Parts: sequence; C-alpha cells; structure tokens
Amino acid sequence: MDNKYPWSFCSIGGVTRVKISSGEDVAHLGELDQKLWTVLSCPVDGLEFDKKTLTLLDTDKDGKIRVYEVVAAAEWITSVLKDKDLILKGSDTLPLNELNQGVEAGARLYNSAKQILANLGKADAEEITLADSSDSVAIFSGTKFNGDGIVTADSTDDEAVKEAINQTVALVGSKTDRSGVAGVDADLITAFYDALAAYVAWAEAKTKDILPFGDDTEAALAAVEAVMPKVADYFLRCKLIAFNADAAGAVDVDVAKIQAISAGDMTAEMAQIAEYPLARPNAEGVLAFDGINPAWKGAFDNLKALVLDKELKGKKGMTEEQWGAIVDKFGAFKAWAGSKAGAAVESLGLEKAKELLKANKKEDVLALIEQDLALTEQANAIDEVDKLMHIYRYFFEFLNNYVIMGAFYSRTELAVFQAGKLYIDQRCLDLCINVADMGKHADMAVQSGMYILYCNCVSKSTGKTALIAAVLTDGDVDDLRVGKNAVFYDRNGLDYDATVTKIVENPVSVRQAFWSPYKKLARTISDRINKSAAEKDAKVTGDLTSKANTASLPADKEAAKAAPVENKFDIAKFAGIFAAIGLALGFVLSALAALFSHWYTPLIAILVLIIVISGPSMFIAWLKLRKRNLGPVLNANGWAINSKIIVNIVFGATLTSLAKYPKLAAKDDPYAPKKSPWPAIIIILLLLGGAFAGLYFTNNLKWMGIERKPKVEQVEAPAEAPAEDAAPSEAAPVEE
Repeated sequence: MDNKYPWSFCSIGGVTRVKISSGEDVAHLGELDQKLWTVLSCPVDGLEFDKKTLTLLDTDKDGKIRVYEVVAAAEWITSVLKDKDLILKGSDTLPLNELNQGVEAGARLYNSAKQILANLGKADAEEITLADSSDSVAIFSGTKFNGDGIVTADSTDDEAVKEAINQTVALVGSKTDRSGVAGVDADLITAFYDALAAYVAWAEAKTKDILPFGDDTEAALAAVEAVMPKVADYFLRCKLIAFNADAAGAVDVDVAKIQAISAGDMTAEMAQIAEYPLARPNAEGVLAFDGINPAWKGAFDNLKALVLDKELKGKKGMTEEQWGAIVDKFGAFKAWAGSKAGAAVESLGLEKAKELLKANKKEDVLALIEQDLALTEQANAIDEVDKLMHIYRYFFEFLNNYVIMGAFYSRTELAVFQAGKLYIDQRCLDLCINVADMGKHADMAVQSGMYILYCNCVSKSTGKTALIAAVLTDGDVDDLRVGKNAVFYDRNGLDYDATVTKIVENPVSVRQAFWSPYKKLARTISDRINKSAAEKDAKVTGDLTSKANTASLPADKEAAKAAPVENKFDIAKFAGIFAAIGLALGFVLSALAALFSHWYTPLIAILVLIIVISGPSMFIAWLKLRKRNLGPVLNANGWAINSKIIVNIVFGATLTSLAKYPKLAAKDDPYAPKKSPWPAIIIILLLLGGAFAGLYFTNNLKWMGIERKPKVEQVEAPAEAPAEDAAPSEAAPVEE
C-alpha cells in the first residue's frame, strides 16, 4: 500500500514545482524528495528577511540554511500548533489556546508564554505577540533571577554583596544580564577576589629595606630615570677627553651652534639646546651641580632635591662611581615594583582592598549565581517562545522563497534576494541583487543569459556601501556603458549614488534584437565616415602645410608665363565614366522592371530583406530570452539552486518599467528645432516616383493613356543561298 503524501504541483515561471498551500504540506516537508526543492541551501547574510529568524533556522551556525534545518523547523512548529494552517497567515499574534498542550513542547511553550505575559503585566491576556516575546529586557526587568548565570546588584538585598558586585563590574568587567543590566558571572567574581588577594600580598611586601628614600622612593626613582641617559652621555664625554685631550673641542658644545640660534628667540630653540651635553665635560670626570644645561636644569634640580642633597650632602659635584652607587640603591625597589599583582583593584587602595577581602562576599555571590542557574530551563523556555513567534510569523514567507520561489514570481511580493530598485536611463530595474563575491559573479553571470549591470553604490547620508547586480529585461541598451551614473534605492528607501562598473551583455528583448543589426550597421558606417573624414582632414591639412612650407615664388612674370600649363581634361576618361553610368542605370532599370512585374513583388522583396537581416538576430534573441535563468546569479552569491529560475519574455517585461510620457496637445517649447518641409516633400516625391515606376512597368497606366511599349527585339534576316545549275529533282537517266 502506497502511504506517500499526496503533493500538489503547479507551474511557476515555466517550471513545474511543488505547491505549499496548507499546514499539512508544511508538516510533511520531510517527505518531499529533495530533488524537488528549488533551493538546497541559502546564506544567512545578505538577504532582505528577518535576521533573527534566519539565525534561528541556522541551527548548526555555519552561515547556511540547509534542507534538513528547514525540515526540522517545519516539524517542530507544526507539532506545537493545533491548527497547522495558521502558519500560512504569517501573523504576529498567536492565541494561546492554539498551542498544543497535548505534547510536552507545546505545554512548556504555553506555560512560558503565560509567564512572559505575567512579567509584562498582561496576566489576563489570551494571546501573545511577536513584540511581547522579543522584549527580553521588559520580560526579565522585574526578576532577580533569569537563568543566564549572571547576577546584578538587584539580585540581592545584602548591601555588602551589592558592593562586591558593583566593585567587580567597575574594576574587573561585566556581562549583560537578560534584564539588560550589567552584572557578573562566576568567572568575574572569582577574578575580582583573586585580584584583591594578590594586590594585598604585593602591597604588604613593601618594607623599609626596599625604600631607600622612604615614601619619596618612587618619585626619587622617576627623577633618576629622567636624567639617566643624559648623565651617562656626560661621563662618556669626560672619558674621551681623558683619553685624548684634543677631543675636548669635539665632545663639548660648539659655540658656532649657539651662534646659529642666537639671533632669534632662544626659548623657541629649547629642543635644539637639549641635544647639547648635560654640562661641559672635563678630564677629571666630575659633574658639577652648578653648570647644568638650561634645557635640563629643571629635571636636574628635581633630582638634586630628592636624591643628591640626601646622598651627597654638601657636595658641589659627583663622580661616575657616586652616580652608580645611587642608581644601585633602587634595585630592590625596582624588583618589587616590577612584580606588581592585582593591578585591576589597585585604585581601591590597600586599606579598602583589605576590608573587602576580609568581608569575603565571594561565596555569597556564587550562591546567587547558582540560584540563578537553577532557572535555566525555565528561562530557555521563554527564549523558545520567542523562537516560536518568529518562525510562526516568518516561516511560510521563507518557504515561499526556498521550496517553490513563489515570492519571486508574485506580482505583490518581493523575493528575499531582491535588494531594491535601480533608476537608470529612463527606466526602473526591480531585479537588483546584492553581490557577495564579485569573483564568482564574473565567471557565472554569463551563464544566466541576462543583461546585467554591476554597480558600486555609496550612500552619502550614512556612508554605507553596496555592490549590486541589476538585471535589465526591457528597453534598448544604446546609452548604457561602464561609468554611467544612476540612483539605487534599497528596500528601506535609503538612496545610494550608483556607478556602473561592469556590463554582462545578453539580449534584452526581441524588439531590441530586431533593430540591433541596423544600429550596428549605422554605427559602423558612422565610425568609418568619421574615421575617413578625420584622415582626409589630416591629409589635406598636412599637404597644405607642406606646400606652404616648400612653395617658391617665380623670379618674374616671364618665368610664370613660361611655366607649362597642364591640361587636366581627358575626353576619353569622361566617355568611359558616362558609359559605366549608363550600363549601371540600365541594370538598375532592368531590376526594377523585374521587381515591379506584379504589385505584390516589392512587398515580398522588402519582407525577405528584413527577414534576412533581422531574422537571425531575432531568432537567437528569442531562444536566449526563453532560457534566461537567475540560478547562476544566485549560485554566485552562495545559494545552492536546485532548479531553474526562468525569467521568460513575459515575466521579464514586468521586472523593468520604462518611462511613459503623455502626448502634449500643444507644443510650446521655444527651443524646439524648427521643422523644414523639404524632408517630407522629398519622401513624398520618392514614394510617388516609386509608385509611378511600379504602375508603369506593370503596364497599369493604360487608363491614363500611358502604355508601356513592348520591347522589340531586332533580328537580322538570313542571306539567300546561291542558285545551282541543275535542279536536284531532275535526276540523270540510269543506264541499263
């Protein structure tokens, strides 16, 4: 017995597809042969669709929605609803009594929905909306615990615990609770108390033996380090003088340098002065305290007050050995400072850190977190209600863009891949698609058989950018080229400046294909005429210039008279030309006589000529237009298209709208070109002449007394044969 589900089918876009018209169809999607699906996978990003719904459908979070994920969603949503047909309405309101409490998932969703409504102050409501389930901040704002493992200061009434949570948020970091408030989890509170313990231990290790200058040790070290490179430079210069006294001038400050900057405001040259030695070097290697470079005077006075006056009290200078001993005194302090721990809580100070550590509310906070996590299942069920409402609202719309692609062929809907409208060259292109990978498009778009304009789009108001592929399905393409500007409007109405960057050429319509050969011929003739005219103009200009440069005037009038005059008239040449013209005219008249032998032969000739010229182009265009397929364009965007998405001639015409102007009753344009009657007169005369020739050569003007004389062929009579002496009838007697 065959228990297969009885699917219905329909024809959409010239292709037979399965029809999804009931909740039962949705429930049985798992039984639909995967070969019959229009789409096998689609990307989560780049679609004009509710982003959260797409994220919920992408259960494995790989950025693609595949058939098995769609089937799973279909089976789940239909299992928790009593009336499966409600999915087709796409409503954002769900009556609670429509939840199937006969199954565990449905009962859980019902209870969670009631909890959400109670939290929102709507305990008596009998239906829930998408807005209700989506407002997680409002849902959890009045709750102490919400199952996310994060607690806030509002989760407790203990002031000491509140302080521990607040200090953790302020100093270590925070996570956002479902209620929308900053809170802490187990990792953050543990890190806070670890930092407190480490900081207190480090701070208490600061004993007097590592503080050579008491409470001023840190400031004294900073003063030493501020001049340390300059002091080292000074003592090296002294060593060079002791090594070679002649080096004194080279290592000391050059007077010429001071002279170079002395003309202006020398306070503006302090950076230059700071490059001079700290003091004037000497062979003794003593740094005198009263001869310091003005640019370094402030830093050195600070060093002297904090360190030198204490270590070298009463001294007027110091040696390198004395300086080294001073620097070594900071060794223990630097080692302790370098081992600083718990820096995150250092701003509290040692006493406050010890107070918080002594109170030790860590376990209290962890207990609150455990209490919060106990409600995880209930809180997740509340999230599941939000999932239910999103899929309930958007799932059928998604199926219409996935299983059958019905939205694309609808007159009232837009497909999820249609990004907006492009206005260009007096037309509006409705089929515009966001391009994700230009490299793939370059290879695959040609296979679609569509005329595609690739455009870079920039919104001046928001700075947003977009790369789109706009499909042209009607009108001519004479004025479309790379670099042409246009305006693109996205689905939200935001406008972009668009520039054509690439064109994939294919037939647009049979009408355009009809005129294409003539336009190409006209373009070719125009190009050749322009090229020939330019070449002749250049040649004439060049010849005139050359002759003007090389011409020489005759010495006198006699020489001019003596010059021979060339006779340019050649009667034989002109006779040949007129003979050729006569032959050609005779041939043309003979052809016209044959053409107009019957009244209908000219029409047949014109029709045959049109078919010969435009027929192949129109036939090829007709074949290609019937096979235009959007599939390759979507495949290049990350879709996996399983069936052809045909854009035939009739449907294609609806995707591009052309400008239509009303006929003006009165033309009052003052700048309109004035019309000359001569073109119309010439055309009328040519038509009359053609009609007369046709009637004349077909001998149809007898009623006017005009009769075409029949063509008489002159034949030369044969010459008479000479008479013979004896008649052939008179036979000679026969001898017996």
